[in-house]
Amino acid sequence: MANKPSIPKGSRDFSPEEMQKREYIFDTVKKVFKKYGYQPIETPAMENLSTLLGKYGEEGDRLIFRILNSGDFLSGIEDSDLKTRDTAKLSSRLCEKGLRYDLTVPFARYVVQYRDKIVFPFKRYQIQPVWRADRPQKGRYREFFQCDVDVIGSDSLLNEYELLSIIDDIFAILKIAIVIKVNNRKVLAGIAEYIGESARMTDITVAIDKLDKIGIDTVNEELREKGVSADAIKKLQPVIGLEGDTNAKLQKLETLLSASSTGLQGVSELKTLFSYIEKKNTGCRIELELTLARGLNYYTGAIIEVKSVDVAIGSICGGGRYDDLTGIFGLEGISGVGVSFGADRIYDVMEQLGLFGQLTVSATDVLVLNFGDAELKYALSILDLLRAKGIRTELYPDPVKLKKQMSYADARRIPYIIIAGEEEIKAREVTVKVMSSGEQKRVKADDLCSLFSEKSVS
Repeated sequence: MANKPSIPKGSRDFSPEEMQKREYIFDTVKKVFKKYGYQPIETPAMENLSTLLGKYGEEGDRLIFRILNSGDFLSGIEDSDLKTRDTAKLSSRLCEKGLRYDLTVPFARYVVQYRDKIVFPFKRYQIQPVWRADRPQKGRYREFFQCDVDVIGSDSLLNEYELLSIIDDIFAILKIAIVIKVNNRKVLAGIAEYIGESARMTDITVAIDKLDKIGIDTVNEELREKGVSADAIKKLQPVIGLEGDTNAKLQKLETLLSASSTGLQGVSELKTLFSYIEKKNTGCRIELELTLARGLNYYTGAIIEVKSVDVAIGSICGGGRYDDLTGIFGLEGISGVGVSFGADRIYDVMEQLGLFGQLTVSATDVLVLNFGDAELKYALSILDLLRAKGIRTELYPDPVKLKKQMSYADARRIPYIIIAGEEEIKAREVTVKVMSSGEQKRVKADDLCSLFSEKSVS
């Protein structure tokens, strides 16, 4: 017996029912993006490794799926090179391309490549899959969709405010209760400077970003292992443990970071952003979270992360400002900010909370029954009539027993059946059956379209 086929770990198939739910998420996200004036683009699934590497930090680089060069990919590789088993060195010679890790770096590459055709500020959205060679687990996949929205070519903090409004709007429509956590990388740089460990800022931010997952003791142990001094770790504790509302935290930070111009700039940016937020009646909580760091190295200003209130899962949306990303590709002085919605995690949250409700309906409104060759011409004319009016209609392809055709309609949740037998044809009529109630009604063929328009089936 042949082995049952399977798919790679960390990837998934989606049934028609699941796809309808996913498309509801995509359609919701896209509609809000458009409402705020963002335009769609797409980029290739694979990018040159020179585009991807060095943008996500050491850990991110390890998670990039590399693609073997086509043809004789071992050409130019000596046997002695293979025997060393130096995978990092060999990979750089065997692979020139990789699957995209996210949508932001390809977007930055796109901006630089097409800068002469772009009007700045450039507001774009992008909904495509990305790939990460991560260990699959609940809520974490190797292939997943991101729904990105970015504005590039503007330093204004009004862009951050707009992104927070987009987040609030989308999750309100999806009925997911969320909390938005906000921080600023300049504040984190100021904290590293305040404790005397500016050179280890990345190590510090990577560690404290895990605080809610691994606890303060493990964070401190990781900092010690990275070479952060005991005095610095002691000095860090009251900073990341600041209590009070946002205004109180910002006032305390302003005092603590008074010797750090970078840190004070971050505090000023947060004050401005929260002053905008205070004027908006948001449906969700927006909090200052000083341990929020987000691991991507390209963030330089505001950083944003969204968590579900009711489901224990990782972030379902996140992002931030990046001032230097296009500079890596040769275009200096172009600042951008954006967020990415994790469609797969959003789906999992909605599924767990039962938020899709009665969303899943048939892709077909009407099924025309097949009585055989003698009635086929009339059935086809009914089919064409309904489709011409935009009514989603199927003709059962085989003249099998009516019971089987009715069972098909029931299984597919098709709400209406059209019966066009010998009697109906003679009278230029059809019988319309409502599947939910069993009610049947004879209707003139010419009146069919108006009947279904009244019922708003499509």
